[in-house]
Amino acid sequence: MAENTKIEWAHHTFNPWIGCMKVGPGCDHCYAETLATARLGVAWGPGAPRRRTAESTWKQPLRWNARAAKLGVRYRVFCSSLADVFDNEVDPDWRSDLFELIDRTPHLDWLLLTKRIGNAARMLHDDWEREAFPSNVWLGATIVNQAEADRDIPKLLATPAAKRFLSMEPLLGPVQIAEYMPNPLWNDIPSWQQPELDWVIVGGESGPGARPMHPDWARSLRHQCAVAGVPFLFKQWGEWFPYGHIDASGCINTVDKGERPGKWHRWPIERGDLFSVNLGKKAAGRLLDGVQHDGVPA
Repeated sequence: MAENTKIEWAHHTFNPWIGCMKVGPGCDHCYAETLATARLGVAWGPGAPRRRTAESTWKQPLRWNARAAKLGVRYRVFCSSLADVFDNEVDPDWRSDLFELIDRTPHLDWLLLTKRIGNAARMLHDDWEREAFPSNVWLGATIVNQAEADRDIPKLLATPAAKRFLSMEPLLGPVQIAEYMPNPLWNDIPSWQQPELDWVIVGGESGPGARPMHPDWARSLRHQCAVAGVPFLFKQWGEWFPYGHIDASGCINTVDKGERPGKWHRWPIERGDLFSVNLGKKAAGRLLDGVQHDGVPA
């Protein structure tokens, strides 16, 4: 497993095991499945055995923790980019080993992102329930549409965590989440009783078969976070980029429509006279209205 990740919202990626299965529309074009099956030889899907990673991989967080302590910094570790911590088909002993590793690395902030947030409360370390919940465990839920937001954000907010966050990637439609974040207009509700959503990450889809993301979907979430004072990070456009906007080169995109047959998506007229063009992830970049958004909780 790579020690340093290219993922914009983490310093390191750690995979205690590899393997998963598709559980929702956001999984349709799963990059992890392609990587695991084609390059690592790990079968994917229900009933397929999950593969525990090598002991050398499990020792990496201990080195990261020692380095963070020496430098007086904190590293964010995205746990299970090729799996899911709260997968029903994972050996519970493996999960216990992971939680013990988290306890041994207090200088790392562990980002446990899951598509199975409904499992999290019953699968979390028992000691964390009996004692003070560790300050280095951030719990996140993947949300790609309004249905998932309404179903899963309440489960996230009801589960213990030092910080709670959303990864809204791939964003497949407009989503309203304001009711799940603090609101300065709620003067009659004490701050400790308001929802505790601490971070929102938004991104489009990359890879073969990627679906385009309308810029208004991302803008709306940026605005909702600004009103609530919640950090907002725009991770990427993915393969598709809104025609005429500022791309990764800092220039207004002016690709000639005639030069890229089959690479254009026209949005319904009620969403504006807008085209998206398949530029590829690198060229599309991560500027939203010409601005790079890198909000992260303190």
